[in-house]
Amino acid sequence: MKKNLITQIRWISAVSRRFARVDRKGRSAVTSRLATLGICFGVMTLTVVMSIMNGFQMSFIDAILEVSSYHLRAVDVPEHLEKNLISVCAEDKHVAACVPFYESQVLMTGEKGGAVAVNVRAADEAIYYEDEGFRKQLKMLSGAFDFSDSDSIILGSSLARNLGVRVGSSVNLLVMSGGSDVELFSSDRIFTVRGIFTTGYAEINNSYAFVGTEAAKKYFGSSAKKIWGIKLHKYDGDLRAISSLKKELPQINFLSWRNFNRTFFGALRIEKNMLLLLVALIFVVVAINIYNGMRRLVFERRTEIAVLSALGARKSGIKAIFIMRGFIMGTLGALVGVLLGLIISLNTDVVFTAAAKLMYAIQYLVTAITDRQNLQYVQVNSSYNLYATIPARVFPGEVTAITLFGILSPLIASLAASKNVLKMTVSEVLHNE
Repeated sequence: MKKNLITQIRWISAVSRRFARVDRKGRSAVTSRLATLGICFGVMTLTVVMSIMNGFQMSFIDAILEVSSYHLRAVDVPEHLEKNLISVCAEDKHVAACVPFYESQVLMTGEKGGAVAVNVRAADEAIYYEDEGFRKQLKMLSGAFDFSDSDSIILGSSLARNLGVRVGSSVNLLVMSGGSDVELFSSDRIFTVRGIFTTGYAEINNSYAFVGTEAAKKYFGSSAKKIWGIKLHKYDGDLRAISSLKKELPQINFLSWRNFNRTFFGALRIEKNMLLLLVALIFVVVAINIYNGMRRLVFERRTEIAVLSALGARKSGIKAIFIMRGFIMGTLGALVGVLLGLIISLNTDVVFTAAAKLMYAIQYLVTAITDRQNLQYVQVNSSYNLYATIPARVFPGEVTAITLFGILSPLIASLAASKNVLKMTVSEVLHNE
């Protein structure tokens, strides 16, 4: 049985290659080449677009997870269980770090007036030096992440600009939320700006500030809740990590990053899915073209099909000839497309720099021919420098799915078109010939 299957595959392959050699000229050849190029272009475009979209979105997500929400949070931890939490996290294979922090909402004013609502987080300055993910996402533009003085504060770049302050300036936490022991309005909560940072997420730059734990003890009040931020080796392993930690610490409530910023993450997911759907329409158009091309090919090969049937070929075997042709077109186009897509995605800076130089050369040449007196005004488009900094992140699972989709779309189109095989009887075909 295995031998018969191999023989049949060889026969199908031989006939398919024979048909392909005959169809190297004419409309069928043009249709095949255009279909293969369409698949190649579709896979390449989808790979590049998704990689750049991933880069944009992950720059937001990484900043939120590493700086703001953490991967997990342990809330309402009893004081007598804090040491247990630290030891369990240190031994758990999923956990990379576990640090405490406090938060308070304030209305901050600068030396020149103006007031901005700010989320002030109190933490140990060691998190900047010991937490690699935090340090990577929170980039210091000036000053240092230093709380050696209890009145030190670190501001987001946009926040500092809105308040009109710089390193060395003073800010006041004019209004502060808290318990009954926290003074709501005060002009004495003066802090000195020791550093200014930026992240990949504008909201953090606009509304975040960091102070030391000593400042939290002094100003946040005794009712301020201590929250434990937990970093994982893999952010998408949050559910496994919660399950593992719950086994050891069932009394503690753990929250995943999925519980925070749901609206924002949901919007990113919808944006990505809609873009994927729009670009995937390329495959639909190509599949329709392949379907029509294959139907014409089946009609043009009706005599050969009738002869093969008369010689004993099964209908399923004859169908497989055309299906294999669609499979070869899809595989060739998809593999070349994904290779080009990966090259472009991993070298966006080179691609956009080359595009800038090419556009400049074309513009210079056209201006030299048509209006030489304005040659001095021809310059490289600065927008390309911005495009060259576009991040790209390739996810192997998505690339595999795109490749399979590129292969399956012509395969399904060929399968649908091959249903017309032997719609006419052998005697009718031969009689017409």
